[in-house]
Amino acid sequence: MGLIHIEMFATLDLVGQAPGGPDEDPEGFPFGGWQAPLIDEVAGAQIGAAYEGTDALLLGRRTYDIFAAYWPHQEGGEDGWIAALFNSVPKYVASRGRPDLSWAGSTQLGPDLAGAVREVRDRHEHVTVVGSLDLVQTLLREKLFDRLDLWVHPVVLGVGKKVFDGGAVPTNITLLEPPVASPKGTVYLRYGLAEGTPATGDMGAPDRGARHDG
Repeated sequence: MGLIHIEMFATLDLVGQAPGGPDEDPEGFPFGGWQAPLIDEVAGAQIGAAYEGTDALLLGRRTYDIFAAYWPHQEGGEDGWIAALFNSVPKYVASRGRPDLSWAGSTQLGPDLAGAVREVRDRHEHVTVVGSLDLVQTLLREKLFDRLDLWVHPVVLGVGKKVFDGGAVPTNITLLEPPVASPKGTVYLRYGLAEGTPATGDMGAPDRGARHDG
């Protein structure tokens, strides 16, 4: 069985909607492209490294359409190695409609999304999810992920779809490596799915070292 890696960009208030550009998700969202002014060489290198080893992409319909219109034309450009990777690996698309799957290697997932994702994970070693916020909600709810790479950017929007939105379930995650901050203030967090559900405790209990003065 392989691993499912979610790559997600978020604001400080955990909005993950339309980071890449104004036309990415224009329906009533005024901050499309909020990530662009905050990208620097450190964050760019982190994102590139996160894609290494990918042997399949798992994408929502909107992200797929954006990628399919862009990456097939970029192999000779600055990000040519990413284009070559994305163009060569299988692409699995979550959609209730009938998307245009003309991008080579593209397959639509069946109506049982959770079951279809499990089959994809059984078929590949390193399945990468990029963007695809609606799909990510399902993966988080079903605990169908193994790693969550989260870039938290130093900006607050106050509106927009959030990474952990309605329907999130209690989940334990563990930090896999120390956080890294980029020069522009973006913090890179790499988490792994952990067993069980969140525990509770009493911070004032004696075994927590609480003090009771007078």
